[in-house]
Amino acid sequence: MEIFAPYELTHAKKLDATDTLPAQRANFHVPQHAGEDVVYFSGNSLGLQPKSAENALQSELKDWAKHGVDGHLKARNPWVSYHERFTNGLACIVGAAPNEVVAMNALTVNLHLLLVSFYRPAGKRTKILCEAKAFPSDQYALASQVRFHGGNPAVDIIEVAPRKGTHVIEETDVETILHERGDEIALVMMGGVQYFTGQWLDMNRITAAAHEAGAVCGFDLAHAVGNVPLALHTWNVDFACWCSYKYLNSGPGAVAGAYVHHRHVREDVLPRFEGWWGHNAKRRFLMEPNFESMGTAEAWQMSNAPVFNMAIHAAALDQFTAIGMDALREKSLRLTAYLEQGVAAVAKHNNARLEIITPSDPARRGCQLSLVAHEFGRELFEALTDAGVVLDWREPNVIRMAPVPMYNTFADIARFVQILKSATLPH
Repeated sequence: MEIFAPYELTHAKKLDATDTLPAQRANFHVPQHAGEDVVYFSGNSLGLQPKSAENALQSELKDWAKHGVDGHLKARNPWVSYHERFTNGLACIVGAAPNEVVAMNALTVNLHLLLVSFYRPAGKRTKILCEAKAFPSDQYALASQVRFHGGNPAVDIIEVAPRKGTHVIEETDVETILHERGDEIALVMMGGVQYFTGQWLDMNRITAAAHEAGAVCGFDLAHAVGNVPLALHTWNVDFACWCSYKYLNSGPGAVAGAYVHHRHVREDVLPRFEGWWGHNAKRRFLMEPNFESMGTAEAWQMSNAPVFNMAIHAAALDQFTAIGMDALREKSLRLTAYLEQGVAAVAKHNNARLEIITPSDPARRGCQLSLVAHEFGRELFEALTDAGVVLDWREPNVIRMAPVPMYNTFADIARFVQILKSATLPH
């Protein structure tokens, strides 16, 4: 059928061969199905393994074997300052100054540590504004912080939801709540890219509205970092945190990251849970009893680096440094549009109710598309899985798919469209 000509494999391979940013697929291990690469659209859950990860990890194991404890100073990448390897790379990816970022801990741990500093309910101003259907870990963290301060989550957490009959949050509605109830709101905390719908919120606009209302503003960037271009410093965001096992391809349980705007990093009056790796590095081993802040985002760091974990993170970040987020974003726009148009072609050809609930405006989304297949539900997800497509199912009825520009190809999408076409044929 003519409608599927753009999704013939030969045509897709020509697109790959002539694209301005060739996919880096050869630099990654791709799982196999029936003797060929799977169609891997689950980088929004766990990125593929860089082939350089093994050597990076082996290098640290060899230094441990060779030096023992002296590896803290004598390793090729001395362990005592290992976290500093990530400063410039992370600053570029999230749009921050080097003194505003640090690699540490896990995502929700970092969120709690930042909330200790930035959620300070007092008087009438006790409430947190977040998006409805936020990622569950964020919901648990916010509710537990409210309870820790003696509040009631049912009262002190305000959720902004999509308007009736729609799927995405309107920034106008966030601004309206802040205008009407701003004197009650201590903190605005949202996902930069909403995990369920894939909507990229206007973080600059939300931050400005929060500050105008006298509130602090922070973001969970789990689905944004390495996916969309960020400018946290310019947008005046107060704090943010993220994981690195999704789009940053740093492996399961990989070290997370945190950002604190530079106006806050020297605020020693700001409450903070402290540990010795946040202490002045020049005096750290004098073992003094009184804490002296690093004066950077590192002040929120508590413990020494998990080196083996971080070794893979370093290898993965090198790829982003080499390519740059601007080039990846441009490729992402092409891939996601190609996938979106392919789904629409299948829906039209098969008369299937396939609804993409992610915004159609490329400026309001990253690479993820969230699909509701109304006549099929989970049976479609299972059929796609059986055919060698790796996707993500989210209850009650959403299939999330992410063509990641670092390693996915137009050929991946063409294969997917043909599989989707077969799986949605009328029975």
